[in-house]
Amino acid sequence: MWRRAPHDAPHAERIEIALVHRPKYDDWSHPKGKLKRGEDVLRGALREVHEETGYDCVPGARLPTVRYLANGRPKEVTYWAAEAADGHFVPNAEVDRLLWLPPSGARLRLTRARDRALVDDLLAALHMA
Repeated sequence: MWRRAPHDAPHAERIEIALVHRPKYDDWSHPKGKLKRGEDVLRGALREVHEETGYDCVPGARLPTVRYLANGRPKEVTYWAAEAADGHFVPNAEVDRLLWLPPSGARLRLTRARDRALVDDLLAALHMA
């Protein structure tokens, strides 16, 4: 999820990216979650982003699907370049903090390399790379 930065931001930092802190894993990542049985992938992504961040968003370009092992089990996460709309973050058991950072700051804060690569994918999708 991203939003437009203040108008006085440098060209390379014209957007801010939402990162969430998950206390269970003590990590910083992009909002994501699990689909409900039979749920459409995009609908599930929008629902999970709202549950974790409190924000509705407008989906844009589909970003690469990320595959990895978590506790020995295969995981697959599909991402979109989703622009934040209305909302307000309220800490919860799953996500206790939300940060809006410029791309350079997001890369530094993200815990995993696979999540850092998505910053570049987002910038490319927004024609900012």
